[in-house]
Amino acid sequence: MKKVYFAGSIRGGRQDAALYAEMISFLENHGCRVLTEHVGLESLQAEGERTMTEEEIFNRDMAWLTQCDLVVAECTTPSHGVGYELGRARDMEKPVHIFYDLSRSRLSAMLAGDCRFILHPYTDHTELFAVLARIVAE
Repeated sequence: MKKVYFAGSIRGGRQDAALYAEMISFLENHGCRVLTEHVGLESLQAEGERTMTEEEIFNRDMAWLTQCDLVVAECTTPSHGVGYELGRARDMEKPVHIFYDLSRSRLSAMLAGDCRFILHPYTDHTELFAVLARIVAE
């Protein structure tokens, strides 16, 4: 079973939380274990993050990143945290798949210009989930 670190904006904006939940559910329904499934929750308070310190959140997330087999990131909504996670995943030589909606976002050159990242621009959700299906089948 592949262990996936799913990255999506939390403090940078939650407008894509429903999409994150759909992607996480898709990954789980296709045999993956998503270590960061809380990223898709409507309210992160349910996961107990409100009572965690910044350091506890950092340490937990870095442990998950270390354990994962691959990273899937939805980067339409920019996020400092996601950018940091992707840089760390790169340093750990994890496969990193970055998704972003072409009609709503222009990906940072720091991500788009790094040949180690696998970019998946999409124009609709059908296209996004078709690519996600190919990734989990690998």
